[in-house]
Amino acid sequence: MPRFHRRSLFRAAATAAALLIASPALAGPAAGGTTALTDEGTEWVAAQLAGMTLEEKVGQLFVVQVYGADAHTVTAAQRASNQAAYGVDTPAQVVEKYHLGGVIYFAWAGNVTNPEQIARLSNDLQRTATADGGPPLIVSTDQETGIVARMPAPATQFPGAQALAAAGSTNAAREAARITARELRAVGINQNFAPVADVNVNAENPVIGVRSFSSDPAMAAEYVAAQVAGYQLGEGVAAAAKHFPGHGDTTTDSHYGVPEIDHTRQEWETIDAPPFRAAIDAGIDVIMTAHIVVDSLDPTGVPATLSEPIITGLLRDELGYDGVVITDALNMEGVRQGFGPARVPVLALRAGVDQLLVPKDGDMDVMYQAVLQAVRDGEISEQRLDESVERILRLKWDRGITEDEQVDVERVARTVGNRAHQIAAERITDPTVTALRNTGADGAAILPVAPTSSVNVVTTNTAAGNDLAAALRERGATAAVQAVGTRPSDAAIAAAVQAAPSHDLTVVITSNAWDIAATDPEGRQRRLVAELAATGHAVVAVAARNAYDVAYLPETAGFLAAYSSTTVSMRSVAKVITGEFSPAGRLPVVVPAADGSVLYPIGHGLTW
Repeated sequence: MPRFHRRSLFRAAATAAALLIASPALAGPAAGGTTALTDEGTEWVAAQLAGMTLEEKVGQLFVVQVYGADAHTVTAAQRASNQAAYGVDTPAQVVEKYHLGGVIYFAWAGNVTNPEQIARLSNDLQRTATADGGPPLIVSTDQETGIVARMPAPATQFPGAQALAAAGSTNAAREAARITARELRAVGINQNFAPVADVNVNAENPVIGVRSFSSDPAMAAEYVAAQVAGYQLGEGVAAAAKHFPGHGDTTTDSHYGVPEIDHTRQEWETIDAPPFRAAIDAGIDVIMTAHIVVDSLDPTGVPATLSEPIITGLLRDELGYDGVVITDALNMEGVRQGFGPARVPVLALRAGVDQLLVPKDGDMDVMYQAVLQAVRDGEISEQRLDESVERILRLKWDRGITEDEQVDVERVARTVGNRAHQIAAERITDPTVTALRNTGADGAAILPVAPTSSVNVVTTNTAAGNDLAAALRERGATAAVQAVGTRPSDAAIAAAVQAAPSHDLTVVITSNAWDIAATDPEGRQRRLVAELAATGHAVVAVAARNAYDVAYLPETAGFLAAYSSTTVSMRSVAKVITGEFSPAGRLPVVVPAADGSVLYPIGHGLTW
């Protein structure tokens, strides 16, 4: 079946679900994303704004990555990276040079080595920002949980959005967000770029997938609202719903190209809008834009990040949102193609954006100077600039950053990854595992197996395979691990086939086996599973990413969707395999067959 037919099937299902299930709370203009400030807060914001130079105001708009684990002391490589990007040596100097409003932490920038180090980095950067009476920093990261999680262990690891929705509990999703927020705040991170509000109605989406709660708009909306409450109400971390106006129906990754979403306005209203409306109703602090083109919302072909009809006309005026709007990263090709670094930030601000996230290394000077010049020339009025700076300052006051920008490093270890959080993570994750198939050639169930069974774990993800094997051994099994990568070689396939008769069960951990366009262009994961199944020995596939893999692995007797490769998810899979508990997960997405028809509907899931 042609691709557009498959997408139409998903759209039809999502639209019908939205019309049947949509909550009245999702209709009509929503309350704004800001709360009324106290008199003290109003005075602080006004005083800060009045005391800022133009250069300081422009600096407040930028949220950038800095290289290094320490604010003042860096390695030679980190110094070189900071020099190439900003012309200075250290993270603290980057903050000083540009009067930054925010920073974002990444593992590849060396920012997140361990919790105490992160806390010290946050404290020192905040001291730098506030040294001369300036406002504190918004310190952010992407801790969606699941496949996008910047803080490594010992921070508590949860599965991602789709796994949480599979468990069927918005309370559990809220608790996961609350615990994540508590650990982020403990190390000085006060803004999290989560939850994902995209409705993944396209099984071939290369960038969202399991990051989305559901292909059902109403279900996605419920979980988005729950997580907004978990992040913001309990621990005071600013949440950011992303990626407006909706990145769920694309086959292009906006990191590398410009996705074009061909939803009609009505389809946008019924499919894409509900989670964002729910986020706004829940009081979301921040909404992140998408570098996507939606002709029905803006026929000029401009990416949403740069579109005044979408950001001001739709998000602010029609949806009634008056909180902070941040761009997705400005180093992505989805916004860079066709626009130079001097125009992108100016067009984004003219569109109605407030925060400018992660310029490409080497672009910061150009972008910063371009905004300054646009204000001086009158292309952007100082009143318009003040609107954005005021929103950012209000957010800093609302989240208590102005009163408590320093964190207690001595208390970090008692909070981050503590025993209570780890127990909660296992309790929340156990019900996420979803059994989609469990019938052997003789018609008998293949799972569970005896805890003392011999299991060969053939894995596309080495860490996940090791975690699963360790969890199986804890339960009495003999477990071997064969790491084969996402494109198994002929030799790796042959070795797995040869080993199959020596084990009671072969478990194959797949990673987007459906994606022959990018992940596995020769379909070698499919071939691995087919050849293992042909041995006649028991084979179970475990999808560590999208459940869509099941449509392309018809030979497997058993299939479990984990939606996640985290350690806690692999432990839950081990419990299901060995019969410690029965699987309880239910699909939160429609899984299409290879021909585009519905293979498994939302809600499908076996138990025993």
